[in-house]
Amino acid sequence: MATTDRELAELTHLRGTQKLDAFKGVKKLPLEEFFTSGHRTCQGCESALVMKLMVKAAGPRTVVLGSTGCMYVANTTYYSTSWVVPWMHTQLGSSGSAALGASAALKVLMRKGKMKEEPINVIAFCGDGGGADMGLAAISATLTHPDYNCLILMYDNESYANTDIQLSGSTPYGAHTTFSPPGKVKRIMHHRWKKNMAGMLAAGHPTCKFVATVCMSYPVYSMNAVRKALTIGGPTFIHSLDPCPKGWDYDPMQSHELGELAVLSGIWPLYEVENGVLKLVGKTRDIADGRVKRLPVKDYLLRQGRFAHFTNDDLDYFQSKIDEMWDKWVIPGVIPFRKQIDEDRPPSA
Repeated sequence: MATTDRELAELTHLRGTQKLDAFKGVKKLPLEEFFTSGHRTCQGCESALVMKLMVKAAGPRTVVLGSTGCMYVANTTYYSTSWVVPWMHTQLGSSGSAALGASAALKVLMRKGKMKEEPINVIAFCGDGGGADMGLAAISATLTHPDYNCLILMYDNESYANTDIQLSGSTPYGAHTTFSPPGKVKRIMHHRWKKNMAGMLAAGHPTCKFVATVCMSYPVYSMNAVRKALTIGGPTFIHSLDPCPKGWDYDPMQSHELGELAVLSGIWPLYEVENGVLKLVGKTRDIADGRVKRLPVKDYLLRQGRFAHFTNDDLDYFQSKIDEMWDKWVIPGVIPFRKQIDEDRPPSA
């Protein structure tokens, strides 16, 4: 039976969350801006777009907590900030702790009558270094506390970009970073595969009501994911892939297109896990259903200088790993385990 608007409003009030309906299209987006001019991000920075659309989706009754990284350093200078909503800087690796602490503090202040009782969005953001690496424990701990409403959004530019593009747990195989420069003797310095952050958190935290992957090249879906995460109640997590002109070495005009290519080549699947139910969304769903053909990974990789040292063999290897994800994983991009088939089974003793 469908939930009425009145019932939804009552439910969100009981959960202490705002009622945030999904946007029906670009023309329905609000005109108000809560992340404005004056920041010092690089030209073509996709992470700045994430901040802009994230808080536009959340609205004015929002508190933003930012851990150290590109989006802290670029968005605040002495006595100035681009944030219109209340904003606080927190230490590298502590986005989960900050989200949980702020949500708990608001709850206590309202209960004691020291501030008006109303739903206030709490969003803590972090980069991949501060989230997928240093902040993993704190994020995991926060997702186990269902009584506190908060969203942790990880903007992933696949490196420690704030400190000059060092390797992170989210850096893709073979990428050129300041910690993995290709050389004459050893062309591929980085042999690890990208950490499956969203899939890991979704699988390991069964009481977390919402986990999603997004890319702001698909803005309406991404903003609706933010609104759903803030409405559903409890701690939630969103993992955003953010093309980075400086770290990925490409013309800043191509940021939007590179985000699309990451999805269309199957490298970055879009999905959401809501109350334990997983669904592929957007172009990823179309690829899985056979309505859209996956593009070759070279269409995405060779647009970036960080992969300029790749040979045809390297491209073939990268393509084979993506093909394996789509053909052999239990769910592409989410669950990397492979089902055992008869020929894989050892002979019985």
